[in-house]
Amino acid sequence: MKKYQMIKGFLLLGVLLVGGFPFVEANNSQAPITNQSSITNKIENFLLQDELVKNSMVGISLRDSQTGELIYEKNGEIPFRPASNLKLITAASALDVLGEDYTFRTMLKTDSEITRGSLKGDLYLVGMGDVTLRPSDLEEFAKALSEKGVHTIEGNLIGDDHWYDDVRYSKDMVWEDEETYYGAQISALTLSPTKDYDAGTIIVDVFPGDAVGDSPKISLFPSTDYIKVINDASTVEKGKENTITIHRKHGENTVEITGKIPADVGRSRDWISVWDPAKYTAFVFKEILQEYGISVEGEIKTGIVPKESKIIYESQSIPLKELLIPFMKLSNNGHAETFVKEMGKVEKGEGSWKNGLEVVDDWLKKMELDTDIIQLRDGSGLSQANLIPPNEITNFLFHIQDKTWFTEFRNSLPIAGNPDRMLGGTLRFRMNDLPQDFMVSAKTGTLTTVSSLSGYLEVPNGKSIIFSIIVNNVLDEDEAKEFEDCFLQFLISDYMNDM
Repeated sequence: MKKYQMIKGFLLLGVLLVGGFPFVEANNSQAPITNQSSITNKIENFLLQDELVKNSMVGISLRDSQTGELIYEKNGEIPFRPASNLKLITAASALDVLGEDYTFRTMLKTDSEITRGSLKGDLYLVGMGDVTLRPSDLEEFAKALSEKGVHTIEGNLIGDDHWYDDVRYSKDMVWEDEETYYGAQISALTLSPTKDYDAGTIIVDVFPGDAVGDSPKISLFPSTDYIKVINDASTVEKGKENTITIHRKHGENTVEITGKIPADVGRSRDWISVWDPAKYTAFVFKEILQEYGISVEGEIKTGIVPKESKIIYESQSIPLKELLIPFMKLSNNGHAETFVKEMGKVEKGEGSWKNGLEVVDDWLKKMELDTDIIQLRDGSGLSQANLIPPNEITNFLFHIQDKTWFTEFRNSLPIAGNPDRMLGGTLRFRMNDLPQDFMVSAKTGTLTTVSSLSGYLEVPNGKSIIFSIIVNNVLDEDEAKEFEDCFLQFLISDYMNDM
C-alpha cells in the first residue's frame, strides 16, 4: 500500500480521536446506526479495497488507555499468530512473578580441598540461567582461583546446567533455525559474546585475504578451539558481489564458510549458535584459566554438582528491569525462553517450558484475559502455533498500567524513529518523521507470513491510544510493516487536523 493512498482513507479517523475516543465496534452487525458507526463502515470499506487486506488476514484493536474502552477493532476477537508481540506478555509476567530486581546467578564450586596450589578434585561451573554471563565474567572467576593460589585443577572441569531441564528447544522450533543466533539452545549455563546478550552464540568474522584468490581470514569471538572452522571461501576482485555464507553443521560445532568475499569489503559477520552451551562455556573457561596460569588435568564435562560442595566464587546478572532493555529493544528470543523456564523453576520447582507456560497462563487469568482463546507454545513468539486475539493484547496492555513495574516495562519498548539502538531498538528505522510530542512505543514482531506491532501511541494532550496491529498470511512482511506504520502515522495526522 502506497502512503499517499493511505492519507485519503485514514482522514476518516479524525473524528474518532476527538473527545475521549468514543467506543466503536467494527465487526458487530447489531451495533446502533450512528454517525460513529457510519465512520466505521467507511474505514471498513477503505480497508476492503486495499490489496494487503484482501490477500492476508488483518487484525486491529485500538483502545483508550485511560478507560480501556475499545475505539476501533477489526477481527479483534480472532486469534492471530503474534510473532514477537508475545514477548510483551513474557516481559510483563516475568516482572510480576520474578520481580523487577530479580537477578540470575553463576557459581564456581568444588567438593575438594586446595592444597599447595592444587585443587585435588573437580571444579564445577554452575549456571542458574544468567544470559548476561560473558568471557569477562569468566575472567573474574579465574582471578578468584588465582588469588587463592590455585595453579592446577587435578580433576575435571564440569559445567552444570541442571537448574533447568535438558530440553534445549521449544516444541515448535524450526530445525533450520537451530544454527542462528535467534534459535540458540536454552541452557542454564550459557555464554554471551557481547552486551547484546545473545546467549549461546559465538561471533564469526570473515575478512578478505591478502590477495585475490587467497582464502579469507577468519576470526572468532570469543577465540576458542571449541569451534572447528572449515574455510572453503575465497577472496575476489573489488566490486564483486559478497556471497559469503557461514553455516554450522547440525549437531556439531563445525562451522563451514563458503562463497566469495570482495577485496574491498571490510568484513562479513554473523552470530552462530553453539551446540551444547554448557560444555562450550566450560571449555571457554578452561581456556581462560590457562591464560591465568591455571591448568586443568582432567576433562571438560557436563554434570551435576554434589550437594556438599562449597562456593569459591559467585556472580550475579544485572537486575531484570535492566535486562529488559536488550531483551525487548532487540527482541531476544533466548531471553524470553529463559524467563519462562525461570518462572517455572521459581513457582513450580522445575525450569521447563511446560511449568513456565502454566505460570504465564495463570498470571494472564489474574490479568482478566480470556485464556480460552489464547494459545502459548513458547515465550518468544517464535512458534507459528502461538495464538492471541488483538483485543486481548490491548486489554492486557491496558490492565498492566497500574502495576508498580509498569514504568520499567514501558521503557523497555522500542521507540519509533529513535536512532539510538538501545532506545529505538527494532523501531529505530521506522516512523522517523513523527510530529513533535507524538511517540510510538511498541513491540515489533516478524515471522514468515506474519508481522505485528502492539503498544502505545502517545498524543500531546496526555492521553494515549493502546493499539495492536497483527497481519497474518502475508506474502511480504515488509509490506505489512508499511501498512502498520501508515496506519499509526495517519492516526496522528488526523488527530493533528482536529487539534
